[in-house]
Amino acid sequence: MLINLTINDLAVVKTLDLDLHKGMSVLTGETGAGKSILLTALGLALGGRADAGYIRPHCKRAEVNLHFDLSDAPAAQQWLQEQDMDDEQACIIRRVVSQDGRSKAFINNAAVNLQTLQTFSAKLVEIHGQHAHLTLLNAGEQLRVVDDFAKNQVLLEALNACYQTWLKASKESAHLKKTSAASSAREEVLLYQIEELQQLDLAQFDYQALTEEHSRLANFQEIFDTGNKLVEQLYDAPSAVVSVINQGVTELTQLARFASELTDIVQLLTEAHLQTEEAAKQLRRFLDSQDADPARLEMLDKQLALVHNLSRKHHITPEELPAQLQQLEQELRALTHGSERIAGLEQSLAPLIEQYTLLATQLSSRRHQGAALLSQQISLMIKELGMPQGEFIVDVTTLEHHVPKLSGWDAVTFLVSANPGLPPKPLAKVASGGELSRISLAIQVTTSHDKSTPTMIFDEVDSGIGGGIAEIVGQKLRALGSDRQVLCVTHLPQVAAQAHQHLYVEKNHQAEITTSHVRLLSLPERIDETARMLGGVTITANTLAHATEMLVHSSSN
Repeated sequence: MLINLTINDLAVVKTLDLDLHKGMSVLTGETGAGKSILLTALGLALGGRADAGYIRPHCKRAEVNLHFDLSDAPAAQQWLQEQDMDDEQACIIRRVVSQDGRSKAFINNAAVNLQTLQTFSAKLVEIHGQHAHLTLLNAGEQLRVVDDFAKNQVLLEALNACYQTWLKASKESAHLKKTSAASSAREEVLLYQIEELQQLDLAQFDYQALTEEHSRLANFQEIFDTGNKLVEQLYDAPSAVVSVINQGVTELTQLARFASELTDIVQLLTEAHLQTEEAAKQLRRFLDSQDADPARLEMLDKQLALVHNLSRKHHITPEELPAQLQQLEQELRALTHGSERIAGLEQSLAPLIEQYTLLATQLSSRRHQGAALLSQQISLMIKELGMPQGEFIVDVTTLEHHVPKLSGWDAVTFLVSANPGLPPKPLAKVASGGELSRISLAIQVTTSHDKSTPTMIFDEVDSGIGGGIAEIVGQKLRALGSDRQVLCVTHLPQVAAQAHQHLYVEKNHQAEITTSHVRLLSLPERIDETARMLGGVTITANTLAHATEMLVHSSSN
C-alpha cells in the first residue's frame, strides 16, 4: 500500500510530506482548496502525462515521490524481482518534470520509460474517476468489466495471442495469393534470362582475359610478322644489333688501355649485349608458341558478341554479368519459396482456427458464468443504493462467427430495469444521471472486492448521491477498506464520517504565491469539518451534535 506521498513545487503545493495508512481515508476541503492537485500528483507519479504547467511559478522543476509497502502486493514484488529492481518489501516511485515539459521516471532509483512505469503502477494503484459512469456506456468497457470480474485475463491473453498469430498468417497468405499471378509471369521471365546468362559459363567468366585472348588472335599476323622482323634485326642478321654491340665492346676494350674512363662504357655495352640477346631469344620462343587458330578466334568473336548483347540487355557492364546471374537466381528462389510459403501458411491456418475456437468457447463460457454472478451482485447493490426495484443484467451474446476476432466472439451489454414491469434496456437509454452514478459506483465497489490491487482511489464517485444513500456508499467504501487501502475524495459528510482517517486540504493565501496544505485531522477537528460539510457557513450546536453522532455511529460499525 501507499505509505507516503511527497510533493515538491507542483502547482499550488510548495512542499508536502504526507503519511497514509491502511483502511479508508477521505480527502475533503473547500472547493478549490487543491484536492485535485493531490490526485494530479498521484496520476503523474503513476505514469500520467507530464506538463510544464504543473511546475510551481519561479521553480525549475516539480517532483513527486510515492513510497509503497509491498507486503500486500505479491504481483508487484514478483515484477520487481523479474526486472532486477526489488528492494525487499519497499518501493519508491519518483517522477520529475522539468521546465521544458520533459520528465524522468524512476523505480527504486532505476530510470524507466513511461510504459514500464504504467505497467508497474497498475499493480499497485487503481483510480476510479468521477466520470467513470460515462466510460461504462462504452461496449468495450462493459466487456472489460466482465472479464476483470471473471478473472479472464490469462485466457484472454492466450486467445488474443492466438488471434494475432492467425491474423498475421492470414494477411501474409492473402497478400502472396494476390501477387501469385504476377509472380508466375515474372518467374517465366527469370527462367529465360537465367538460361541466357548460363550460356556464358559465368562461374569461370573472366572478361579481361577473354578480351586479351581475342585481341591477340585477331592481331596474330601483325604480331608474327613484326616479331620475326625484330628477331632478324636484333640477332639473326649479319649486321644485327647484337653483332654491332659486340664489335663495339671489342674495340672499346682495346682503347680502355689508354683511357680508363672507357671501362664503365664497356661494362654498359656488355650488359646491353646480354639483355638484347636474351630479349631476342624470348621473342623467338613467344613467336614459336603462337598459333593462328582461326576456329578459336571465331568462337571468341561469338562469345564476346553474346557478352556485349547481354550487357546491353541488362544495362550493366560485362564485368557485372556474374553478379546479375546470382541476383536473378536469388529472386527466382524467393518466388519459388513464396509458393511453398503459401502452402505452409494455408496448412498452419487450420490448427490456429481450431485453437482459437477452443479458447473462444472457454472464454465465452466463463463470461456467461461471470455475467450471471455479476448481475446478481450489482442488482443487490443498486437496491441498497436507492433503487429498490432496480434490476441489473449483464447480457452476454455470442455472435455468429466464421473467422477469429480480437477478444473473442462475445458482445456484452449492460441492461437495467429501474421499475417493475418494464423490460430491461441498455444502460445509456434508461438510467438518469443520478441512477447512472449509483450504478457506476455499485459496479466499481462490487468488482473491486475481487481485485488484488492494494490501493484504490475514488475521486468524487459519489457525486449525485445524498442523504441515506450517501451513508450506505460510505459504509461500502469503509468495508472495501477493511482489507486494503482506500483513498476517497468526497464532498459528502455521510461518506467522510465513515473513514478511518480524515485528511483536510486547505489553502494559504498569506504568502506571495498561494499554497495548499494537507493535514490529518484529530477527532475534534473531524467533528468540526463534518459539521462544516453538513451546515455550510453557520455551524450551530445542533450541527456539531449531528456531526459527533455521525462519527460515533460510524466508528461503532
